[in-house]
Amino acid sequence: MQPMLNIAVRAARSAGELILRSIDNIGALKVHQKSKNDFASEVDKSAEYEIIRIINSAYPEHSIIAEESGHHPGNDYVWIIDPLDGTTNFLHGFPQYAISIALTHKGKLTQAVIYDPLRDELFCASQGAGALLNDRKIRVSQQSHLQGSLLGTGFPFKHQKHLDAYLEMFKALHVDSAGIRRTGSTALDLAYLAAGRLDGFWEIGLRPWDMAAGILLVQEAGGVVTDFSFDHHFMKSGNIIAGNPKMHQIIYNAINPHITDSLK
Repeated sequence: MQPMLNIAVRAARSAGELILRSIDNIGALKVHQKSKNDFASEVDKSAEYEIIRIINSAYPEHSIIAEESGHHPGNDYVWIIDPLDGTTNFLHGFPQYAISIALTHKGKLTQAVIYDPLRDELFCASQGAGALLNDRKIRVSQQSHLQGSLLGTGFPFKHQKHLDAYLEMFKALHVDSAGIRRTGSTALDLAYLAAGRLDGFWEIGLRPWDMAAGILLVQEAGGVVTDFSFDHHFMKSGNIIAGNPKMHQIIYNAINPHITDSLK
C-alpha cells in the first residue's frame, strides 16, 4: 500500500472507532446548525481532529481542507477531509454514513479512502493502481441501459433554487430506471458506484469534501465522472454525473434538457 494511502487508512479507521464509541450517546451530543438542514456534532469535530492529528504527525508540511475546521495551509499536497459524511443520518441512528479522506497533489487526485465503520467496509484507491474494497479489486457495473438500472442521487437541500431543475432530471431518469436511491451520504454512494452496487449517480451542489475521495474511487474502478458541462470542473461547480462510460452518457443525455445555465 502507498505510504500516504496507508496514513489515510489509519486516520479513517481511528476516526471510525471514535464514531462507533459515540453511537450509544447520540442523544446527549452537542449539535451545531451551520445552515439550513446542515448540522455538525461534536463527533464530527472530534473525528476531524483525530484525522488531522494523524496526518500532521506523518506529513506536517501538507495542506488540509477539512469540512469543520476549514483550510490549513501547507505545500502542494492537499488532504480533503469529511470526518462524518452523513451527519444527519448519524444523529438519527440511520445506518448510512462514512469517513471520507482524499489527497491531491498539484490539483490532481492521487489517494482516496472511504470508510464505513458500521459495516467495516474500507474503500481505497490510488491513482493508476485501481480501486479496492477490503483488499478486493472492484469495478463499476457493466449496465448499459437505463432500463433495469439502479441509480443514486442527492437532493439539492442546500440549493433550493435548483429544486425545479433537479425534479425534472429525477423524472427523466425515474421513468425507465429500476429505482433511484437517496441515502444521504454522497461518499458512500460513490463508493457503491465504484463497487458496482449502483449503476449511475448525479447530484447538484456538492462540496469538495463530499466527493473528492469518491471521484477517484469511481475513476480507478473504470468509471467516468464529469460536471454538467461534460467537463472536469466538478470541484468548482459541485455538480457531478458518474457511471460506467455508457451509463454516464445515458444519464447526461437524459438530464441535459433540464440543465439550466446556472448549473453549467
